[in-house]
Amino acid sequence: MSAPVKDPALRLDFVQPGIARITFDMPGSRANTLNQGVQSEFENILTQLEATPNLQGLIFCSGKPGMFIAGADLKELASVTPPSPPLPGGEGRPDARALTLRGLRFIARFEKLPCPTVVLIDGGCMGGGLEMALAFDYRLAGTNPKTEIGLPETKIGLIPGWGGTQRLPRLIGPSIAAEMICAGEAAKAQRARAIGMVWDVVPSAKMLDEGLRLLAWSRESGEWQKIRTKKQQPIGLSEDQHQYTFGVLKGQVLAKTKGQFPAPLAAIEAIAKGCNLTLEEGLKVETDHFIPLIGSTISRNLIALFFMGQRLAKDTGVADAAVQPKDVNRVGVIGAGIMGAGIAGAMVRKGVHATMIDVAPELLAKGVAAITKVIQTRIDIGRATQTELASAAALLNTTSNYGQLADREVIIEAVVENEGVKTKLYRELQTILSPDAILASNTSTISITRMAEAVKNPANFAGLHFFNPVDRMQLVEVIRGEKTSDQTVATLVALAKKAGKTPIVVKDCPGFLVNRILFPYLNEAMVLLEEGVEPRAIDKAASEFGMPMGPITLSDVVGLDTAVYAGEVVNRAFADRAQETKILGALVAAGRLGQKSGAGFYSYAKGLRGADDPALLPFLEKCRTGKRTIDAEEIRDRLFLPMLVEASLVLSEGIVRDPSDVDMGLILGIGFPTQHGGLLRRADNVGMSNILTLLAKYEALGKRFQPTPQMRKMVASSKGFFPA
Repeated sequence: MSAPVKDPALRLDFVQPGIARITFDMPGSRANTLNQGVQSEFENILTQLEATPNLQGLIFCSGKPGMFIAGADLKELASVTPPSPPLPGGEGRPDARALTLRGLRFIARFEKLPCPTVVLIDGGCMGGGLEMALAFDYRLAGTNPKTEIGLPETKIGLIPGWGGTQRLPRLIGPSIAAEMICAGEAAKAQRARAIGMVWDVVPSAKMLDEGLRLLAWSRESGEWQKIRTKKQQPIGLSEDQHQYTFGVLKGQVLAKTKGQFPAPLAAIEAIAKGCNLTLEEGLKVETDHFIPLIGSTISRNLIALFFMGQRLAKDTGVADAAVQPKDVNRVGVIGAGIMGAGIAGAMVRKGVHATMIDVAPELLAKGVAAITKVIQTRIDIGRATQTELASAAALLNTTSNYGQLADREVIIEAVVENEGVKTKLYRELQTILSPDAILASNTSTISITRMAEAVKNPANFAGLHFFNPVDRMQLVEVIRGEKTSDQTVATLVALAKKAGKTPIVVKDCPGFLVNRILFPYLNEAMVLLEEGVEPRAIDKAASEFGMPMGPITLSDVVGLDTAVYAGEVVNRAFADRAQETKILGALVAAGRLGQKSGAGFYSYAKGLRGADDPALLPFLEKCRTGKRTIDAEEIRDRLFLPMLVEASLVLSEGIVRDPSDVDMGLILGIGFPTQHGGLLRRADNVGMSNILTLLAKYEALGKRFQPTPQMRKMVASSKGFFPA
């Protein structure tokens, strides 16, 4: 036994004669995580328990209200060296196989204790925490609303590696277990009981009493020994059951991931190959599928995204820690269209009073209907209740009277994207709004600094750019103009978080963050079209890269008239990097506006899935400059390299404060593929010297393919956008 730990995370005591209790409570942390030090403590306690005479039972619980175990320590996991090929600088770092086997060994020791065991789960129980709980004979869930139980490893490019792919299928069946593991989703307490993950759900205050009662019953009945015997055996699927179950599961995963994420497929393989073996043999199968994923590029990218998300969750939006946001409980939203109704709906769903204003009563009615529909849809899929719908309705007020904005702490303008209309409105509002009120524009293109000239106090004016559809898009750009105050920024960041969104602070510039980097991608797609590439070929290259839709389809969905207008703003500002094209203007002039008009690049006569349209050919022929064959690799390079150049300029100009703002902005704003870790992290993975070699192939096409001084400096210093 090793020396006692100075500040132990685990406490061992006896709540009754012969009944031991382990309490997990990491000092100085809001979460319990299974790092190497904690594993050593478990090993020491297990040694004590194994030597305890007449041990009658074991209870395991957390000392943190609403938190059981968050899982493995991801920082520690990110430092693990994969078996092969080794990462540069991996010498002296922990070995993946050794650490995996260590975890499996200490968890398995719970299954060999000479007494029944029970886990009291009252709060989040994730990943390695659930894998450990599965080694106990019984699990009780508490009624704390934070109680969620799951194996989310596929979300960081891994599979459960401490027995989850083998013990969970033996508990709840391979089909349900595989669905949960592949999706990485957690179950609330009642759902966990319904599918058999936990023995029962009991009031949080009575968990210890219920745990003791369960131990006594199990000891008398001998049920705990039957549970252990069954767990060690094969599940015993017939050949037909096996082929059908895993054939269907694999098809579902491939349909969802397009084969671009290896972890869910590895999880299915581990479950499929292990379920008809003994537990001991199944665990070896799991390890063989788990080890190759550790340290893989995709896993490292997804872990990095997790930490980038944590950074944004903690970010106040300003550098000065002394700046405190105002507490906002009353919001005004001007405009009841798609964006205005979406913003008002996001506020009331999270408990913020919202007054939605529009001059037309019929538009207000339509806006209310849209808000109700969003909540009803969530009710239909089990993510909201009728009570929540009633609460949201009670928080929503509609009016045509601007005077009702007088007591609003924040007013969000979401009227038509026209600078004259917006600034006229701002001038009219100056006599109505409270002097301390913050006025924010939902503009996606217009200069915040310039529009601030129409308000009395520009310090209280900023951009608050929500993305469409608001109910599904997480990103909000908080745009600070030249005179926007720190407190205004901090308040809008806090409000966006309160509305359940992820805010990123951006300095005012044409296109702000996401649209500025997106337009080179859309512009290059038009250039490729005019050079002779077919629309489907361009979309296919982008989709195979991992984009949710190709740039041609995206243009149709956004609206070609919108694309023309927004493109003019950005392209005029960055004319040296924009390439003039004719195809968009020609289609708009012909009334082909995209999905909303029934035809754009594709035809939508039969629904929202675009079909190839022969009527497009005359437009292409008039606008095309050539008809050369361009392969998928060149299409991909030309779509994404100008984005990278623009992103480097955004960083160099200080438009955002951190490279992770760029990557998270593109992931949340346009669905940039998470497996690449973001635009900038992908560049780091490829290597900047290799990026410059690629750019050199296309440099003759214009400045949009010329590396920035920042990129050249990175090559000279052997650095990337992120620390190694």
